[in-house]
Amino acid sequence: MAKPNYQYEKRQRELAKKRKKEEKAQRKASGPKAPGEADEATDAAEASEPGEAAAAPESPEAPPASA
Repeated sequence: MAKPNYQYEKRQRELAKKRKKEEKAQRKASGPKAPGEADEATDAAEASEPGEAAAAPESPEAPPASA
């Protein structure tokens, strides 16, 4: 069984913490907003992460829809 890579896990936690801190500073700098708008901004930021987009590419094996 493979050994856990603690340094990698720690680095990922640090990067996540740094990203969250930067997003918070950016929201704070942009000024006060309505609560509904803040939720939309975080949803857009989460959807634009490159890791998630690369994890689910469209399937090229699917046949064309033309019949």
